[in-house]
Amino acid sequence: MEDRRTEERQRTGVHKVYLNARKTAVLSGVRDVLSFDAKEVYLETEQGILLIKGDELHVNRLSLEKGEVDVDGRIDSLAYSDREETSKKAASFLGRMFQ
Repeated sequence: MEDRRTEERQRTGVHKVYLNARKTAVLSGVRDVLSFDAKEVYLETEQGILLIKGDELHVNRLSLEKGEVDVDGRIDSLAYSDREETSKKAASFLGRMFQ
């Protein structure tokens, strides 16, 4: 029953962020971890691309089948961008390079 609810949440586009004292973040609705290091974590979520910036960031728990990620460290900012916007920027950048 739990697995069925999780699959339904992933299909309906539910995305949640729980931030506790700017030190821990628990995220659901995560499709993929695009990249991460100690200062930045890029996630593809149900609501677009999410960039988490901070210091000493660690991805502690990652379950892509459930769409859940836990991040610890000093979290300075969370910023979203639309998937379409990101792909348009990449295409225009490549277009300018090859003109």
